[in-house]
Amino acid sequence: MHILLNNNFFRLSGLLHVGAYLLLALSGQAAAQTAQEVNIYSYREPQLIRPLLDVFREKTGIRVNVINAESGLIERLRVEGERSPADLLLTTDISSLTDIKAAGLTQPVTATSLVEKIPSHLRDPQGHWFGVTKRARVVVTAKDRVAHDAVRSYIDLADLRWQGRICTRSGKHKYMRALFAAQVEHQGASDAKNWLTGLKNNLARKPQGNDRAQIRAVAAGECDLALVNNYYLFVMLNDPRQRPYAERVRVVFPDQQGHGTHMNISGMALARHAPNRSAALQLMEFLVSPQGQQIYTELVGEYPVLQNAPYSELLQSWGRFKEDKLSLSRIAANRGAALRLVNEIGYDE
Repeated sequence: MHILLNNNFFRLSGLLHVGAYLLLALSGQAAAQTAQEVNIYSYREPQLIRPLLDVFREKTGIRVNVINAESGLIERLRVEGERSPADLLLTTDISSLTDIKAAGLTQPVTATSLVEKIPSHLRDPQGHWFGVTKRARVVVTAKDRVAHDAVRSYIDLADLRWQGRICTRSGKHKYMRALFAAQVEHQGASDAKNWLTGLKNNLARKPQGNDRAQIRAVAAGECDLALVNNYYLFVMLNDPRQRPYAERVRVVFPDQQGHGTHMNISGMALARHAPNRSAALQLMEFLVSPQGQQIYTELVGEYPVLQNAPYSELLQSWGRFKEDKLSLSRIAANRGAALRLVNEIGYDE
């Protein structure tokens, strides 16, 4: 009997050890799950996307770390190679997305949750990048000096009546090159060059500054028209210090009777050596979910890529408009031709 009790004791003791081991293993597994993370390399301003990422963490428990830079992320990824901690790349223009893919720093994603939600002209055919939000390249005009229907198309900007009345940033900047590349596609290189020459001849000053500077220049009377991305006006109208400038201009969506207003994107790409691929895919899916799209567009003043997703009252107040649905891949392919035209006519001189 004594021996039997000891055997039961040892058997029970063994079970307790096994149970303790299983509890430790399960708790370790749970800890590993709650400790999931995604590392983002981003060209976006961190304060613009942090509230969105905080919501994602609340929903999933996945921590999001962001490394932000104005430039140099491609070089950093090259140097890091397979050791790179980067999972997801967030950029602000088709040029950046194209360059990252061309450098071999991305990997394809075929998830139907992304492919089916994002229109084909706003994503890479091979799945290396996807649009997250859309930005319109609009014309802003002085409310007190330009009639509301005086500009109807980008072609109008080359008309002699606007001589000395237009402001833009450098023609070599990626936002301008994308617009010029779209014109190369729509008009052909020869006609696009003539149009670009006419636009240059109508400039009120040498191209300079960013898009906010163009809006301020129109407000100050240095010029009457300017080319800007719509979200800059959104940001200025929501900033008490900049609002007085923004309130003096009107938004015009060109080419409503033609191809539609030129569109670009902010976008995302899965890093080639993403160590947290599964978590990164969850974040990509969240960014183009109805909730993610609404938060994102409310924060940054851009338009959702998800069809029928709601967006801010301010953007709605500007009205619905026809978008140019030219494939961004075609725009990217014409960037070199656009830059050659800029240099040939001395646009920035």
